[in-house]
Amino acid sequence: MAKRALISVWDKAGVVEFAAGLVSFGYEIISTGSTRKTIMDAGIPATEVAQITGFPECLDGRVKTLHPAIHGGILARRDVAAHMDFLADNTIGTIDIVCVNLYPFKETILKPGATLPEIIENIDIGGPAMIRSAAKNNDAVSVIVDAADYAAVLAELADSGQISAQTRFALAAKAYAHTAAYDALIAQHLGKLAGAPEFPDKLTLTYEKAQDLRYGENPHQQAAFYREIGAAATDLVNAQQLHGKELSFNNINDTHGALELLREFDEPTIVAVKHSTPCGVGCGATLHEAYIKAYQADPVSIFGGIIAANCPVDEATAAEIDKIFVEIVIAPGFTDGALDILRKKKNLRLLQLPNIDQSTPKTGQDFKKVSGGLLIQAADDLLLSEIQCVTDRKPTETEMADLLFAWKLAKHVKSNGIAIGKNGQSLGLAGGQVCRIWAAKQAIDHSHEYFGAEATIGAALASDAFFPFADCVEEAHKAGITTIIQPGGSMNDNLSIETCNKYGIAMVFTGVRHFRH
Repeated sequence: MAKRALISVWDKAGVVEFAAGLVSFGYEIISTGSTRKTIMDAGIPATEVAQITGFPECLDGRVKTLHPAIHGGILARRDVAAHMDFLADNTIGTIDIVCVNLYPFKETILKPGATLPEIIENIDIGGPAMIRSAAKNNDAVSVIVDAADYAAVLAELADSGQISAQTRFALAAKAYAHTAAYDALIAQHLGKLAGAPEFPDKLTLTYEKAQDLRYGENPHQQAAFYREIGAAATDLVNAQQLHGKELSFNNINDTHGALELLREFDEPTIVAVKHSTPCGVGCGATLHEAYIKAYQADPVSIFGGIIAANCPVDEATAAEIDKIFVEIVIAPGFTDGALDILRKKKNLRLLQLPNIDQSTPKTGQDFKKVSGGLLIQAADDLLLSEIQCVTDRKPTETEMADLLFAWKLAKHVKSNGIAIGKNGQSLGLAGGQVCRIWAAKQAIDHSHEYFGAEATIGAALASDAFFPFADCVEEAHKAGITTIIQPGGSMNDNLSIETCNKYGIAMVFTGVRHFRH
């Protein structure tokens, strides 16, 4: 029985060479529409599907291959006599290779202005049916959905005259992953259009690999970076690497954390992050001033950290960065002079994200993998819901600016989190403590270590959650802190309020908690 290959592809890259290779190994090519024309225009013979089915393509091409003459040839088990007798009785030939890729549904939904009818027309029906049929019968049929596999298949045919069972099985597994991702994307997109609930009973996710990573958080862990379909231009996955060695898992995770905090600010700002935790933040009239503030906030921890800037890095700022070792600098751009300076460090990764200084669309959900399951929550895209002064003394205009600055920091510090700031500069950041008073003491001690005991006089303190006791207010008073911002909502709020009034501290409630685990 003649060997036959059915080829029907939307993306025609490499298909002519593949078809020619199959013909050289004795395969008859069966094809459809534009794929057949492409193959035949290259001088390669190809039989039209309609000649096999005895039925013309119809319904504007919606029905071409959905026919027993096609699916019988794909699905018939070669080791079952009844199957083969049926094929013989009905003059149906076997199909040994199915090479199919699908209508461009993803490309269509990403196209600006795509209409619903256009989107629906780009949902492939016959393609997935053939792919799944061929994959199911991989004992006898090879299914190819990725042009990257053309060369390997031809090489195997050249070497042994056949495609091995191991290869057929691997191709089948890849084919099912391909159709699963395709259907999942359709379900996601149409679900959004239909107003599906934010947390559906059945969850399917579709991501595409952006790159393999050298390793995960530790060298013994493998890792990869995946791209969300339709990721915004402002998303980290779309950053362009201008210089430096390959990114690591920790690089990407830390940079993500830096961007989240950076986007809380409009003025020129530098955020320094170490181990996904902010260690220094500075705002200024210029980026250079902002960098000096961020560096002074923690000149030790910034070493080996991540620097994120919301303005193009200029030569003066680059000269300061050049004095220390950092892993990454990410910014909307770099001046030529800045690049000349920073590129001298061969391992320093320079990332350019042109829209870094613009507001970014929220992904809407936050994911955390746990043993045997997945936790999903709405993204924490709210800064505060109110500003309510609960003490006798109200903060001055300058103090209120410091409070809001510190509150932005506290939102991005691990719980229990405390942030101390003044004049657009972080003084002390402490997070991840199991006791809030420990975090408060640590933030104060940190402030004093780098700026001296007088630094916290007149500073603002922010807490990511309410004070269950008055102890944090007591510590703040000892340090000379004059304003506090916190969510409020504790049964013991009055204790903190009374203590603030006792010391003349102005305290405001936000009505929003920012636990970060």
